[in-house]
Amino acid sequence: EEAVDIVDSHEYGNGTAIFTRDGDTAKDFKSRVKIGMVGVNVPIPVPVAYHSFGGWKRSLFGDHHIHGMEGVRFNTHLKTITERWPSGIKEGAVFNFHSGSETQD
Repeated sequence: EEAVDIVDSHEYGNGTAIFTRDGDTAKDFKSRVKIGMVGVNVPIPVPVAYHSFGGWKRSLFGDHHIHGMEGVRFNTHLKTITERWPSGIKEGAVFNFHSGSETQD
């Protein structure tokens, strides 16, 4: 409850992340939080063309929320959810971002 209140009370609604092993807590948080991007067990999603990076509230580009799919979804709120549910973690979480390029030794 406190986490939702902290995020929702901020004037900007760009992105947030939650780290938990409890699926019910994650489901409740991502459905209730009033923000444009949510990461579950991952950092805030890196904005790519098909994510609505304009965010919600006072977090937007220019004078309007018309950016990417926001133009199509004029009267809706788009929420991007990125999740990772690994099993059997014995140590701290590893947060690597795949760049798409491979190197060979």
